[in-house]
Amino acid sequence: MSKKIKKIKVSKSSTSGIESVKLKPQGISFSFKYYQDDHEKFSCIEKASTYWLTLIDRLKALSGLSNRELLMNRSSSLRCHPIKWEDTSENWFGLPNEEQLVDTPYQFSLSSNEHGRVHGFFIDEIFYIVWLDPDHLLYPARN
Repeated sequence: MSKKIKKIKVSKSSTSGIESVKLKPQGISFSFKYYQDDHEKFSCIEKASTYWLTLIDRLKALSGLSNRELLMNRSSSLRCHPIKWEDTSENWFGLPNEEQLVDTPYQFSLSSNEHGRVHGFFIDEIFYIVWLDPDHLLYPARN
């Protein structure tokens, strides 16, 4: 005795037959695509867990903002501003095709002086993290 299995039509857009909806993220996203942990000044391999927890907490808090809100924020603990290479110990990030990729380099603080800065750049609502600078080494005169 063989039973026939009834065929059911399923939408090709998904296996469940339910149309998926693409949600556009609201706020800043962070990417480590260009992260350089092998830079002699900006390696964080030896950092304690409190540093990493502070980093995650700061990125989480900032992800609720738009890039415009972040750049306009004047909080003394955030201190987000463009990087002026002429005032730093570096000349650029050293990325391939950097002149086409990076419009304006930025930095922001993880906390009030204790955990250093994050350096990178925006493309739309994505902040590409290039360096983590827990020891404030990009601006040596300010140490």
